[in-house]
Amino acid sequence: VGLHNCGFWRPKSLLDASRFTLSFTSWHRKKHQDSRALWKHETVQKYLETLNKEYQQASHLLNADSINDFEQRTLRRRCADLSPIAGAFHKIKEAEREVQELEAMCRELDSRDEKQLLELALEEKETLDKTINVLCRKLFQLLVPKEKYDRSHVILEVTAGRTTGGDICQQFTKEMFEMYQNYADYKHWTFDIVNYTPAEIGGLHHAAAHILGDDVYRHLKYEGGTHRVQRIPETGMSSRMQRIHTGTMSVIVLPQPEEVDIKVDPKDLRIDTFRAKGAGGQHVNKTDSAVRIVHLPTGLAVECQQERSQQLNKEIALRTLRAKLYQQIIEKQLSQEQSARKLQLGTRAQSERIRTYNFTQDRVTDHRILYDARNIKEILSGKEALDKLINRLLEFAEIEAVTEYLGNLQALEGGGC
Repeated sequence: VGLHNCGFWRPKSLLDASRFTLSFTSWHRKKHQDSRALWKHETVQKYLETLNKEYQQASHLLNADSINDFEQRTLRRRCADLSPIAGAFHKIKEAEREVQELEAMCRELDSRDEKQLLELALEEKETLDKTINVLCRKLFQLLVPKEKYDRSHVILEVTAGRTTGGDICQQFTKEMFEMYQNYADYKHWTFDIVNYTPAEIGGLHHAAAHILGDDVYRHLKYEGGTHRVQRIPETGMSSRMQRIHTGTMSVIVLPQPEEVDIKVDPKDLRIDTFRAKGAGGQHVNKTDSAVRIVHLPTGLAVECQQERSQQLNKEIALRTLRAKLYQQIIEKQLSQEQSARKLQLGTRAQSERIRTYNFTQDRVTDHRILYDARNIKEILSGKEALDKLINRLLEFAEIEAVTEYLGNLQALEGGGC
């Protein structure tokens, strides 16, 4: 299932290019290519050379006396678009030339007296290789424009699945919610819990949170979907027999722009109040402060029991409802723009299993990018290991967008367009 199908920086003449299913994309899927490997591909080099030449020509024309004001403004905008791409392209080329010179020097340094010099050259080559990797990633980030909602805050919801294994799903759901809470702290985001429905035996049925910060949706948009756990329960007959149980939980990630202009008619709402079921606090189970709002035309339901004040909970629930209604509009737009392709992004294709957490093998597998990560505890701690996995997904999405577009470009050229 594809991760990503966002727009791609492209020449004006190709803005309306049709979509194709091509071997170029399958090439990078099959070989699990990263940004550095994609950079070396012939089609990528040819495309970047074309952009570089266009930038040089536009820069040259800007200095000509014969162009009018309109042409000058157009060229200035074009140069502004192409300048960072051309800059990164030249830096990579220059670093590669330095690597080639070092490699040539290393081949000549084989005597004992030159051993120290050889070690220094190899260290410098390693540093240059790392620099090239970073520059390649930066270059493809420049080529793929930011999505409309990438900078948005989000509403994140987790819900336990059902299994014959008892409370395995609820326990896993609690661990996942705490993982995202820790990740928000790691990224210096604000994590406000708006709903928390615990299970009877220490797990979690359902929870929701508002997450505010820089580029929150960009980092969390691929977490939406079904997460599977495989583990031996800590108690009961299965634990004694070492039987592995499988359970699931689902994650929904909704972008929440700062201003969500969605009109909600009060006549379309049913508002219920009930006692909070939080994990603690003197007000829990003593006042009907929790609020549930049902949007009758769509059947959407939201709850909030974060605050002691019923009015505050109502305001938060209404804000969440507007975000969900706004998400339906987003979904409709995306389905119209991208109907030719399945997406596993955010709330789209929630039934699709996206990741497996195998505790017996201490392995986390992301099925969309065929990537395995070891040390589940590190992943669930919500810090560097999770950030590495999320960035791997983002890089894959960028590469997928580049390869798809360049595949389309190949098809157009091959067809004589």
